[in-house]
Amino acid sequence: MRYLLLLSVLFVSACSSIVEGTSQEIVVNTTPEGASCVFEREGQTIGRVDPTPGALTVKKTKHDMTITCSKAGYETATFFNKSDVAGATVGNILLGGGIGWAIDSASGADNKYTTPVNIALNKK
Repeated sequence: MRYLLLLSVLFVSACSSIVEGTSQEIVVNTTPEGASCVFEREGQTIGRVDPTPGALTVKKTKHDMTITCSKAGYETATFFNKSDVAGATVGNILLGGGIGWAIDSASGADNKYTTPVNIALNKK
């Protein structure tokens, strides 16, 4: 019985990893369409969407990211995409305890970003 209990705790211990995953697709829409957008996190470029609308799959982390979009004839616009807590994290803490949360935190599975992202570019 003890082994069955231990096995069940280990099964739910990485709940966010299973339910939410460690990566996320972020959809970017701009007005007007056809912009080029750069995703940056901690000063590093992690990807691009060119042209919009489009999507980029990113590894989830606790670090926020910025999405900067540009198009000829328009002012550059930036969206601050804050890393937030994923929904499965609360259940993971309640059911899996500290072990599950530690696993998910290390993998980034307990985080999420806003999607879709809608950015308006103003004419120059």
